[in-house]
Amino acid sequence: MTAPQDPFSTPPQGSGDTPPPPPPAGYGAPAEQPPAYGAPAGPPAGYGAPAFGQPPGAFGAPGGHTNPKNGFGIAALVLGILSLVTWFFLIGGLLGLIAIILGVIGRKRAKRGEATNGGMALAGIITGAIGLLLTILAVAGIAAVFNSDEGRSFVDCLANADTPEEQQQCQTEVNESAG
Repeated sequence: MTAPQDPFSTPPQGSGDTPPPPPPAGYGAPAEQPPAYGAPAGPPAGYGAPAFGQPPGAFGAPGGHTNPKNGFGIAALVLGILSLVTWFFLIGGLLGLIAIILGVIGRKRAKRGEATNGGMALAGIITGAIGLLLTILAVAGIAAVFNSDEGRSFVDCLANADTPEEQQQCQTEVNESAG
């Protein structure tokens, strides 16, 4: 009776009558055998075929792209939209200013070919500028109201009011003098 063979052991080396297996075809190497008659040929080696172990179009593979740096454009757009939503707070102006800065950096990267989202960066610049402008107008409007005679008299009246009824009376007086 013979001993069972270990399936994980290497096969015994013969006397050299079997040729060694051919090396795997790498990128750019010619194919070992032509395809069978009638079989689809596929692309010739060296023309867009990916490197061994990489999917077609992978970064770094032939036919792929370099890794685009789109973070600044994305951040500019997100912060620009947030500045439009929060313009009535002072934080909206700050977010708009940051969106403008990041958008300019993103546009420069897109012009150099390092990023692919120049339009997104431009949208971030525009929305950030609108949010910043709205915040500046809101602050200027509030400052104008409190620097006017009615605004100062209302603030003085509220400072001297002790009860909610007196505060309401201040509001009524300001409304009557404005109308």
